[in-house]
Amino acid sequence: MGVRTGRTAYGGRNAQAVSTEYYTDGNTVRVRRPEPVRVPARRRISRKEYERRVKLWQDAEKTESVSMSLPLTLILALMVAAVLFVGYNYLCLRSSIDMHMDKVNSLETELENMKTENDALERSIDTSVDLNHVYDVAVNELGMVRAGQNNVITYDKTESEYVRQYESIPAAER
Repeated sequence: MGVRTGRTAYGGRNAQAVSTEYYTDGNTVRVRRPEPVRVPARRRISRKEYERRVKLWQDAEKTESVSMSLPLTLILALMVAAVLFVGYNYLCLRSSIDMHMDKVNSLETELENMKTENDALERSIDTSVDLNHVYDVAVNELGMVRAGQNNVITYDKTESEYVRQYESIPAAER
């Protein structure tokens, strides 16, 4: 009866490598099954020992959770204070910006209302002035006459492109 080691089998994801042993029994090859490993029974402990271990475990957890160093605590407190300070300043600045934007919007609305009112008044003034009435008063009551061809004098000034206000007007060329 010869013993041979066969291939190594791998299971799924977390399986460990298992070496399979074969043995020959006549003309048949059989798989040797491993003997179950015996786990030693737990040792029973007394109630007092159990309570003592639980108390030690709880005390160890308390000391581990409370043991922060003073510099680390101060740095953490300063960081929290800095974050709160920056957050407060950001909120104040944002509030101020929102308030100014609301004021700008109200002023723009007021300006638009004033422009609309001004346009309406200008239209009412334009429609209230009757140019025919103005012409009639000027001709009949004030004795004004329309300028004729001989009343208009034109001249050319070659020195510059504009006319100075207090310069004397040259004589008309006829």
